[in-house]
Amino acid sequence: MPEMNRRTFLIASAGAAGLAAAAGAAVTLPQMFERAQQQPLPTDTGILVILTLYGGNDGLNTVIPFTDNAYYDARTDLAFGPETVIDLDGTVGLNPALTGLASAWRNDNLAIIRGVGYPKQDRSHFRSMDIWQTASPDDPTASGWIGRWLDSSGDDPLRAVNIGTVLPPMAVGQKCTAAGLSATIPRLPGDMPGVLEAMSAPDPLDTPAMAAVRADYRAYRTIDDTFRTFTDRPLPPTAATDLGKQLADDLELVAQCVRAGVPTKVYMVSLGGFDTHANERGDQQKLLTALDGAITPFLKQMRNSAYGRQVVTMIYSEFGRRVAANATQGTDHGTSGPVLILGESVRGGFYGDAPSLTDLRDGDLKTTTDFRDVYHELLDQTLGTDPEPSVGPGRRAIGFL
Repeated sequence: MPEMNRRTFLIASAGAAGLAAAAGAAVTLPQMFERAQQQPLPTDTGILVILTLYGGNDGLNTVIPFTDNAYYDARTDLAFGPETVIDLDGTVGLNPALTGLASAWRNDNLAIIRGVGYPKQDRSHFRSMDIWQTASPDDPTASGWIGRWLDSSGDDPLRAVNIGTVLPPMAVGQKCTAAGLSATIPRLPGDMPGVLEAMSAPDPLDTPAMAAVRADYRAYRTIDDTFRTFTDRPLPPTAATDLGKQLADDLELVAQCVRAGVPTKVYMVSLGGFDTHANERGDQQKLLTALDGAITPFLKQMRNSAYGRQVVTMIYSEFGRRVAANATQGTDHGTSGPVLILGESVRGGFYGDAPSLTDLRDGDLKTTTDFRDVYHELLDQTLGTDPEPSVGPGRRAIGFL
């Protein structure tokens, strides 16, 4: 392997993108369970699960205004007919793939927050997701909203855990980052342990960020050597489609940790593929079927667990899609969309004004609910913390908890 300059490598890795991808301690299920035995989470502690739908989910074909003629006028071949949707209140229904979420609605455990977005919305995937994850629409910032909560709420590295090998920007703070948990941790290539050993050596000139990256290299090598026998064990099979198997596996990891009483208050999972510019109907159906197939058994497990009954799950995407279908039977990048909140402590129902399908801004839905108000309520009611360090002043609760 070519010789690398250690300081150059660390400096490059310590940038915002590098921190999001590399920083934060890697943990394994045995370590999580050991912490649960040593320091179990009090059973009345709120737990937040954040499920990100990457790509811009089409909110209008997820929560469907099936009695609005403007919906059918804008989407002649893409719209779902009234006879196909899952009727919620006589005017709005769920996509037919979301049978499990419909059951949560009937149990008053699903809140649908309508028209969620932010001022002067950006249709770029990267910028819009950056805004959602940092909760900073006006000024780019290097810290995420969960990262800022971590910075202000203590020093336990397991307070927030991302399921997967790459930390999202929301999980990165100025001082703290979430831990990362994977069902399997890939074995290092044969020539990498020596490189990581050299890169991990202490250097008095390291900045705090560089020291954090160095510590992560050391942790990764230790885990690779020590926990291989545990992490090679397969998870139980799931009933999810192949497309959603990863999400189902990830939620199964979350469920195991929650039931065990692991002292984690925030879990982050994701499902990608929602950038449906063409042939959307079939592709989104597969994705929503995968989502429903993964989330439904998770919700059932949570209902049957004392810890799980304290879990609140938020499902969101970086933006919705445009009201009108495009020429390839898909939809292009839009603005606001629905946010779904699930859990035993949720007050089911609709929240926020439904955006008009005819009073548009540049062909897009107008925002009626600021996403930071959603975060404000989750931070206040579920995590029991002052929301201002994470979302700024002047936000308000919506009332879904």
